[in-house]
Amino acid sequence: MSAFALTALAASLMMVTGASVTGPVPVVARAETPAVYDDEAGGSADADDPAVWVDPDHPGRSIVIGTLKEAGLDVYGLDGRRLQHVAAPAAPGEDAAPGRFNNVDIVYGFELDGRKRDLALVSDRGRDRMRAYVIDPAAVAAGRAPLRDVTAAGVKPVFAASESEVDDQRTSYGLAAFSDDDNAYAVVSQREESRLRLLELKDVGGRVGYTIEDTLDLPGTFRMPDGTDWTPCADPGERPQVEGMAVDQEEHVLYAAQEAVGLWRIELDDEEFATPEVMDRVREYGIPWTYDAAEEECVLDTLNDPGFGGENLSADAEGVTVYHAADGAGYVLASSQGDNAFAVYDREGGNDYLGSFTVADGPATDGVQHSDGSTVVNVPLGRTFPKGLLITHDGEAAPADGDREGTNFKFTGWDAVAGAFPEPLTTDTTSFDPRDTD
Repeated sequence: MSAFALTALAASLMMVTGASVTGPVPVVARAETPAVYDDEAGGSADADDPAVWVDPDHPGRSIVIGTLKEAGLDVYGLDGRRLQHVAAPAAPGEDAAPGRFNNVDIVYGFELDGRKRDLALVSDRGRDRMRAYVIDPAAVAAGRAPLRDVTAAGVKPVFAASESEVDDQRTSYGLAAFSDDDNAYAVVSQREESRLRLLELKDVGGRVGYTIEDTLDLPGTFRMPDGTDWTPCADPGERPQVEGMAVDQEEHVLYAAQEAVGLWRIELDDEEFATPEVMDRVREYGIPWTYDAAEEECVLDTLNDPGFGGENLSADAEGVTVYHAADGAGYVLASSQGDNAFAVYDREGGNDYLGSFTVADGPATDGVQHSDGSTVVNVPLGRTFPKGLLITHDGEAAPADGDREGTNFKFTGWDAVAGAFPEPLTTDTTSFDPRDTD
């Protein structure tokens, strides 16, 4: 999450920008993971981004992997129960930063040491690496810990030129993975910068390494329709960063949320970044601001909003995921963190905006606020989620434990999301297999 903080002035944004008066439709989650706490007693655990591994033999036995930043990873069953905890790497030296796991995604069938293996890939913000964990189906079936670190020794930082630069923490941040034939790739974004890198996975003696294939710098300053230039507000010296990302596994299109700017569409043409196109802008786009150094936050001058922003996303634009359906149909979902909603866009054509939803309080779980990461799976996952599953990070898990701020992940059936819209969204459980994207 960026330091882009909204003041009370931002409450008027919907009226200023003319956003829809109907508002998002509510849905209710069916299950959740245990709350974690970002304090000493909680092991500095701060939930952020989820991924789903689909079990090829028993989909109802599939697992969810969630990042906890300094606390590493947790692995959950579809009932939300914790199955395994994986610690982040320790600091390599007294003055060095420890590992800090930000985003996670899944690659199926990567050939490693002569065998097809499924991998969980993680962006390690603390050490500026991409780390890889092999997923053992036999361990899942037996109820044993399924993840094992297979990161190659000596992998280089993704962005930093030296270890001293790693400790400056302009490091690996967001991550989205995809496959192309027998090759596997990950797009990784840089913290406090607008840079993206495309990595190709490599088998290095039976462990996972990577090479840099391409680099893309998104804009940090934008020309407004009135001829003026606008730079999104951030802490001094920072550029507008990207965290939430997802790749359309069939079309090889990257959707990247630049937090204070909006949503980008970027084709991955022959494993290179094509020219990025703005798909939607946050409501705050173009609004003048001042920086309150004492409070370390941006103060938006909404009374002088020039009206160049969008109507569907409130900064920060965050977690992005793609729902695949037949013949190019489906949806792109993006977390509108500023108003605790999720925007839904058409996957095909011009990516038209279709509406939004919130995950509200229900009988089994509380609602979702300030969501960072999300992921959606279209295939049936057993009796609990026979129509697919949406997982969302919750930045304010309730009930609170005194003054401790908890976070966790919420599990919502896709049918609940699809059926909440006045014109129901498509539910397609058969035409796309996340394990086979060729």
